[in-house]
Amino acid sequence: MSCLLADVGGTRTRFALLTDGRLGPIESLRTGAYASMQDAVHHFLNGQAEGAVVDRAVIAAAGPVSGHRCKLTNAPWILDAEGLRQALHLRSVGLVNDLEALAWAVPRFGADDVVAIGDGSALQDQPVAVIAPGTGLGISCYLPGTTPRVVASEAGHATLAASEAGDAAILEMLRARFGHVSAERVLSGAGLVNLDATLATQDGHDPGSPTPEDIVRGALYGTAPRHAAALDLFCGVLGSFAGDMALTFAARGGVLIGGGIAPHIVPLLRSSSFRARFAAKGRFAGYVEQIPTAVIVRPEPTFLGLAALAARGS
Repeated sequence: MSCLLADVGGTRTRFALLTDGRLGPIESLRTGAYASMQDAVHHFLNGQAEGAVVDRAVIAAAGPVSGHRCKLTNAPWILDAEGLRQALHLRSVGLVNDLEALAWAVPRFGADDVVAIGDGSALQDQPVAVIAPGTGLGISCYLPGTTPRVVASEAGHATLAASEAGDAAILEMLRARFGHVSAERVLSGAGLVNLDATLATQDGHDPGSPTPEDIVRGALYGTAPRHAAALDLFCGVLGSFAGDMALTFAARGGVLIGGGIAPHIVPLLRSSSFRARFAAKGRFAGYVEQIPTAVIVRPEPTFLGLAALAARGS
């Protein structure tokens, strides 16, 4: 018997089968290409080898999970665990927030799965905060101990604070556009586009319509100074926000940065104000500067957490 694992995001949905503790190949599908989660599952399972028998599923979804249901934050799908169980004829379906699943991967990460950004030293058996800017912005915290736990969070939708004058000017322009400016309005793929457009407006230029990938490439290759400025601002704001989450969760075990953006910009994070702004917490600067920060570079790390949840019987 196999367990279906799924990481459902606003842009991509990824599937794999877990059989006898071994993870099979991960297949990535475009979420918007399917009317429902059920349709995407059928597509994936139809491509599996004959004889693969799936009797349960563990699903991570990019949105708040309540009552075993989830409306994706950045896509129109609604996931219902019991409805999926019945429709797919499974014994059980576990449904968790995607950052909750990612946090369950924390104790399984090896030395090559993360890359340190700055100094700091993790304390044993202390909380580890996980922040994932991608299509959206997810937050969670792994709590080690005799009975480990994970706290899921929607802190990505909390109001973003300005810690520098430049931030305040940017946020004022974004408030005029959006009303409420959450952390996700800046610390996500769409947020990176928002930053770039705001910088263009400040300079009296037409922002055009770059994608997040365009902005990252322009910054990395030095071909677009405005894109470089937007990404540098992104790194600084991410550092401030990561420091806030370190304080919020007392994450003396470290802060890990996941998602689809950070693994591609590790050199820029290291050379940016990320670490300085992470530790710039006034009277608690000494507390925060001891906390290590690192980027998760392992491909598809959420599947480590999904496998852990499957092993726990979730």
